[in-house]
Order: sequence, then structure tokens, then C-alpha cells
Amino acid sequence: MAEIDFNDFLKVDIRVGTVTRAEPYPEARKPAIKLWVDFGDELGERKSSAQITKHYEPEALIGKQVMAVVNFPPRQIGKFMSEILVLGLPDDDGEIVLIGPDKPVPSGGRMH
Repeated sequence: MAEIDFNDFLKVDIRVGTVTRAEPYPEARKPAIKLWVDFGDELGERKSSAQITKHYEPEALIGKQVMAVVNFPPRQIGKFMSEILVLGLPDDDGEIVLIGPDKPVPSGGRMH
């Protein structure tokens, strides 16, 4: 993997947000959930499609804090426009487990 310098890292804006709404996305090629995530007053609410159906039910995600890259350009995912990249890690089977703080923090906080 290529090394980057600290200025490269600073270009990636990773923030914490709180899931305000989640619903199944059956039209997606792979099973997914549509997420609406609140990043506080500065960024507001943004949406994403995430392939996280193995470990999460939409209604259980409401109120969950997640980490996301917020400065990627929007990307069309089927009929849904994804505005952020919600971050996760693969489990032993390659299924995504979301990344978030282990204690509540204010929505919109930038990772450093």
C-alpha cells in the first residue's frame, strides 16, 4: 500500500452522524439498506445506501452513531443518490460491521 502524508489524510472528511431514518432497499443489486444520517447543523442530513443487511435491521439502526466520509461527490446507486460513504469493517464472512464511537458524541464531529 502506498504511503500518504498528513495533508493527504486531512483531505478525507470523516464525521460522526446519527441515523435518523433507515429502510430496506430491495431494488439494489445486492441487499442493502437506505440510511439518512444527521451530521448536525453544519452538514445537516445526508443519505447513503449500505450493504449491511446481514447484521442490521433498518428499525434497529435509528439513533445509532456511525462514521462516514462526507466529502465524496454524490453517487447514483440504482434509483437512489448516495451522498456519503458510511464506514465499516468486514467480519469473518466478509459481511460489513459499521464503525462508530463507543460513547455518544455530538453529531458532526470530525475524526482526528
